Amino acid sequence: MKRKRRFTEEQIIGVLKEAEASVKTADLARRHGISEATIYNWKAKYGGMEVSEAKRLRSLEEENAKLRRLLADTMLDNAALKDLLAKETGDARCQMQSSRSSRRSSRDERAAGVPCHRC
Repeated sequence: MKRKRRFTEEQIIGVLKEAEASVKTADLARRHGISEATIYNWKAKYGGMEVSEAKRLRSLEEENAKLRRLLADTMLDNAALKDLLAKETGDARCQMQSSRSSRRSSRDERAAGVPCHRC
C-alpha cells in the first residue's frame, strides 16, 4: 500500500527556501506543523534542489524500489527452483541407488530395499 505524502515537492522546496531566508527553524516548523528534525532531514535530502530535481529524485526512488522488489521476487523464484531441482535430482539418485542395491551382494554395506541416507 502506498503511503500518502503530506507535503509535495513544491511545498518542501518552499519551506527550505524560507529556511534559507534566515527564518528561525523553530518558527518555521511551528508554522508548517512539522518538527525541526523534519526540516533538517529535508535539508539533507533536498537541500539546494529545484522542484523539478526533487520530482525527478522521487520518481527515481520509486523506480528503484520497484526494481528491488522485482529482483527480490526473482531471487526467491530462483531459490525455489534450485530447491525443487535438488529435491528431484536427490530423489532420482535415491531411486537409482535403491535399484542398484537390490543387485548388490550380501557383503555390501546397504541391504536391498533400504533407502539411502538422503531419502
